[in-house]
Amino acid sequence: MAAEMSNNPGLTYSGTPFSTPLKDVRALSRQMVGHFVETVAPCRTLPDDAIHGDVTSITRLCLELAVGMLEGADVPEKTRKLEDTAAQWAREGVPIDTIHHAIHEGFRFGLDLVVTSATNSYRHTRDGDDRMLVLRRGDYDNLVGAAKLVVDMLDTMTTAVSKAYVRELRSVVSEHHTAVHTLTSALLGGHPTSTMARECGIEIADRYHVLALAVPPHPEEANPMVDGAVVARRKLRRIQAALATGHADVTILSLLSVDGGTLLIPADGPSVDLDRLVAVLSQEAQVPVLTTVVTAATSDIPAAADQAHQLLDMVHRLRLVRGLYRFDDLALEYQLTRPGPGREHLCTLLDPLDAHPELLDTLQRHISNNLNRQRTAHALHIHTNTVDYRLKRIATLTGCDPTQAGGLWYLRSALVARSYRRHPDILGRDGAGPDRGDRLTGPAERVAVADAG
Repeated sequence: MAAEMSNNPGLTYSGTPFSTPLKDVRALSRQMVGHFVETVAPCRTLPDDAIHGDVTSITRLCLELAVGMLEGADVPEKTRKLEDTAAQWAREGVPIDTIHHAIHEGFRFGLDLVVTSATNSYRHTRDGDDRMLVLRRGDYDNLVGAAKLVVDMLDTMTTAVSKAYVRELRSVVSEHHTAVHTLTSALLGGHPTSTMARECGIEIADRYHVLALAVPPHPEEANPMVDGAVVARRKLRRIQAALATGHADVTILSLLSVDGGTLLIPADGPSVDLDRLVAVLSQEAQVPVLTTVVTAATSDIPAAADQAHQLLDMVHRLRLVRGLYRFDDLALEYQLTRPGPGREHLCTLLDPLDAHPELLDTLQRHISNNLNRQRTAHALHIHTNTVDYRLKRIATLTGCDPTQAGGLWYLRSALVARSYRRHPDILGRDGAGPDRGDRLTGPAERVAVADAG
């Protein structure tokens, strides 16, 4: 566009350049800014120093750019200045709609001046009671050319502003994301965070809900006809968007990968319905999200994160239904996972089922389905009577009846203990299951792998 304008000698009407009414850019810019304050509502909320400083300067710059384009001059330098100013406003948080409103209102104001000046120079004739304008030869073509050039001007300015604004905004968001990522990593690692918190503009809470998340693969990730990595990243972005937009009064810190990760939610102040949050995340991820939570003081976050992920590991082993599990829900099972003679004794209770894998599978399914025979039968594609038969066989072989409270307690405990004897490290800190071949990572390793993509 600049090349085309540079070959344009300038448009005139009646021998007078269209740019003439806009030449006194300093006086006209002050006049326009006063008009903006009166007519453009968002401008009224800007501080005085912005109105009389940046707004006036950018208005003058736009006028200079318009005059240059009307006169057929090259304008790349002024366009770059406009981009620099737009980037500065993006960093300062000036809304982009305010900028565009001001630009368009400035065009209306300037166009009125040009049209009024051009009209006054035309020769008027009276024919009865009608009054009409008579254009000199060539003026009509120049007027059409000027109208097209006005569209080009508006395109040049709005494109320059939008491009620079969005580019800078992305940079700011990226910087903030990196800072928040570093802050979250520091909290999980037990490092000092006060300086980083000030840089991020985030107030550190006294206590946090520490959530460990496991996000299973989306069904499309296994589709050979699509790029599974893209599907996984889109799943992650939807989760991140839900965390960012769903709780305006609460800052949720997160380290996430496509398989899961860790959330830190302030436990004091505005409350967050954790059960609803997990339901929303499952909806956005389009897969059932499995979550455990431990609440702890800020200084105890590293230990709480380890504990939350150990609980998540245990929930995964027990094939429990998806949702949110608190430490109180799993305190007994958690204690059973601790090494010792008690765990070793419990492991042996299920040894008689080694020769009957269908019975062991039925027991695990039945417990994970909260003893619902219909659900268990549906999951295994068998009749409910078959479920009853298998439960009786389990009682006969193990000496523990799964239909009685005492026998069920021992069998459930044995499943917990047994899962740790055979697979001591089944669930990675990022939430990946045993098919991913992950081991239970430590805090530093978790930080390194989290938030991938």
